[in-house]
Amino acid sequence: MAKVSKIHVLWIMLKTIYISLKYSVASMRVTARPDIDRIARQWSKDLLACVDVHYTIHNPHQVQLQPNRPYILMSNHASHYDIPLILLSVPGSIRMISKKEIFRIPIWGYILRRAEFLTIERNNPQQAIKDLELVKEKMQSGIIPWIAPEGTRSRHGKLNPFKKGAFMLALQTQALIIPIGIRGSGNILPPDTWDFNIGQDVEIHINPPIDTTNYSITTRNELISAVRQSIQEASGMPD
Repeated sequence: MAKVSKIHVLWIMLKTIYISLKYSVASMRVTARPDIDRIARQWSKDLLACVDVHYTIHNPHQVQLQPNRPYILMSNHASHYDIPLILLSVPGSIRMISKKEIFRIPIWGYILRRAEFLTIERNNPQQAIKDLELVKEKMQSGIIPWIAPEGTRSRHGKLNPFKKGAFMLALQTQALIIPIGIRGSGNILPPDTWDFNIGQDVEIHINPPIDTTNYSITTRNELISAVRQSIQEASGMPD
């Protein structure tokens, strides 16, 4: 592990932009979902290679996704690099549920929609209902959403409080929630800095699915508690 010079930081930023542009253009040339999946995974590998991340996936419970079942991935969130790490963590058509603002970026927003990335409007209830229905349709077609229930990156090495919206979606779709803990990603690029640390070792821990059909709206807090406990155990993060 080593911190990098300002010149190296500039190189990483330029390389990251180049990689993202390269695979964005590639994604515009294809329409089949498996091709988008392949491009997203190669983009993830190249981004991690830029900062020489060594990642290992721990799946001691042999969690495997079954066809025709709705799944939602939930994990802790400590780094921008959690996105490529999650995309490489399990097979399938994984799509991040992102903030609406990202989709307003010219060209990039168009590419994200075309690649079936998802969003739910938080401040407009009517639009939120429409967005939620689209997410449900995508899940029925085989898309696996990834949600960081903290809502934002942790900036203090602890697990933030969980937002309730992700669990409403899980209950309404009767999804299996797969809790995932990411260890060490926050060291790659500490929040609110440009202090890259090259050669980080990162672990991705996959815990057994939690079946939301065992819960209801009235027991939602119990579901949140169960998922939080599992992610906390997997990530090793304190409250």
